[in-house]
Amino acid sequence: MKLASRKSGRDGVLLVVSRDLSRAVEAGAIAPTLQAALDNWDQVQAPLQALYEALNQGDVADAFALELDGLAAPLPRSYQYLDGACYLSHIRRNRAARGESVPDDILEAPLVYQGISHGFMAWNDPIRLPSDELGIDFEAEIAAITGDVPLGVSADEATGYVRLFVLLNDVSLRALIPAELKRTFGFLTGKPASALGPIAVTPDELGELWDGQLVSGKMKCWVRGELFGDIETGIDTPFHYGHMIAHVAKTRAFEPGTLVGLGTVSNEDESVGAGCIGEFRAMETINTGKASTPLLKFGEQVRIEHFDRAGHSVFGAIDQRVEPL
Repeated sequence: MKLASRKSGRDGVLLVVSRDLSRAVEAGAIAPTLQAALDNWDQVQAPLQALYEALNQGDVADAFALELDGLAAPLPRSYQYLDGACYLSHIRRNRAARGESVPDDILEAPLVYQGISHGFMAWNDPIRLPSDELGIDFEAEIAAITGDVPLGVSADEATGYVRLFVLLNDVSLRALIPAELKRTFGFLTGKPASALGPIAVTPDELGELWDGQLVSGKMKCWVRGELFGDIETGIDTPFHYGHMIAHVAKTRAFEPGTLVGLGTVSNEDESVGAGCIGEFRAMETINTGKASTPLLKFGEQVRIEHFDRAGHSVFGAIDQRVEPL
């Protein structure tokens, strides 16, 4: 099924959305918000699925035309946001451009940090920052949203706790990140709020795109109106969502509504472009000795959208303009 949240208060109002993203219906009689649905997934999944099927068949009297501009992030705030760096070409290129090697244990466990979870931007919210000298960049990702995940779950078991997938723009500030990493205590100010695509999708709805470990399809990215990346998301990573979840669950259980990203999508084939400007600049540095593509400035636009094999948008688009406070 496909779910969304209409803008209302802090947590939105849960909507069930038709497969073609044209119609929607409020699901308040089943669950008022997406977080409430996740908290009670075993009880509400079947009623939500039945409403979804009726909506697709045209059998819902109070359905209405979906207006994307009225949608918040599907999960406007979450109990936890975990983001990785699982696509090895992304890691290698960025480190090579800085004259660094990858960690010796890079294949033993995924790299993970914990980001801002208390407020995700909507798909079309402007990226507002105090200065465009902060090295503003986007990062195109697909994030899983989990239910309850028990402490000590295995990687093979972990993907069974994935409830939904969403499109994610993990905003990064390249001018701040290097100094923070040198202090060896991780990201903080270099990682402001992220944005989610408008539609959350259950794993079964993805069909052949979901193999139980990774989500396939084409991630297309546009920067300043030009196609920047056309990346296959289901390849070129040794880690899947189960590895990410199990790695963190070694020492903590997850609350429902935890977001888990695999990091910026990236392919070994340089010809497909990149899922962030930073990686593209790294390729320029490696190949020519100099990065020439600028990072984002005020007034510039970035768009991210993931497509299935037939060219249909899976999660809707993230389309954001960078603006001053």
